[in-house]
Amino acid sequence: MAGPRKMASFRLPPLPTIGEVIKLYNLRAEKQLSQNFLLDMRLTDKIVRQAGSLRDAHVCEVGPGPGGLTRSILNAGAADLLVVEKDNRFIPGLKLLSEAAPGKLRVVHGDILTYRMDRGFPEGITKAWEDDPPDLHIIGNLPFSVSTPLIIKWLENISNRTGPFVYGRTRLTLTFQKEVAERLTASTASRQRSRLSIMAQYLCTVKNCFTIPGQAFIPKPEVDVGVVHFTPLAQPQIQQPFKLVEKVVRNVFQFRRKRCRKGIEMLFPEAQRLELAEVMMREADVDPTLRPTELSIPDIRALVDAYSHLCSENQGLLTYDFREELRLKHLNRRPGSSSSGPQQPV
Repeated sequence: MAGPRKMASFRLPPLPTIGEVIKLYNLRAEKQLSQNFLLDMRLTDKIVRQAGSLRDAHVCEVGPGPGGLTRSILNAGAADLLVVEKDNRFIPGLKLLSEAAPGKLRVVHGDILTYRMDRGFPEGITKAWEDDPPDLHIIGNLPFSVSTPLIIKWLENISNRTGPFVYGRTRLTLTFQKEVAERLTASTASRQRSRLSIMAQYLCTVKNCFTIPGQAFIPKPEVDVGVVHFTPLAQPQIQQPFKLVEKVVRNVFQFRRKRCRKGIEMLFPEAQRLELAEVMMREADVDPTLRPTELSIPDIRALVDAYSHLCSENQGLLTYDFREELRLKHLNRRPGSSSSGPQQPV
């Protein structure tokens, strides 16, 4: 009896080069949209390889532009590729590519920040969170202007298991400015350690894959570009709501050159600031002389847990913002100003 026949891998038919597509549709990268085209297929193929095997996989590509990375994803064997493109100038070229890959490429004209990716793929690909990741990948050469707000949005989705993560621990392979890529993957006590480092690493395994020199893009950006791969963790390293973690981390890192206690104090109203900061540091058992960059994920976890405990005991603490307290104090100090409520303590 003959063995099973090996399926031939899909390859795109001969097509105009990306450079020819750009000329054909008179496309220009818009500086105000932080667009930069990557025309070298060897580099787009290398980006795609960082995602792992795409054979028969479902993929969402973010901001495909003229379609260079799109071609590499299709040639890697993706069975279902959904591309979400905001700029309508690129849609005709993407539809041309869709015709060359019948049944494999879906083109959506929309904004990835608002697109409902939880409705974009069949429910049958869903995996339990504790299982291996689903056969679904997000890949994108992101415009610099959207990359940070987008990864923060997706990290919150990971925490809540919403958006593209309703299907399970969906993996992401994305480009960022080299400096942002270094911050996302920075280790404890490194110079690049930042708020982004903590928020990404408490939720994901994060890998800085390789750097693409700026001159590989058209037009050439002023910085190099890093390719970063994210795999959500089966269990986050901090078991608290995303917004609460983000608030503590944001406060700690706003004074990154100071000792960590300085940022911790700003979590509390001025009248209770020193007292509650002392309670929080003592409960967390974290050295108050450490600088924010020296705090490990377990240190941050202890601080967040201690802050959550204090919030449960002090009504209104969770919504307190020291900037709002400063603003009201400034208003009350203006000549002729009046306040209907009690004056802020001085």
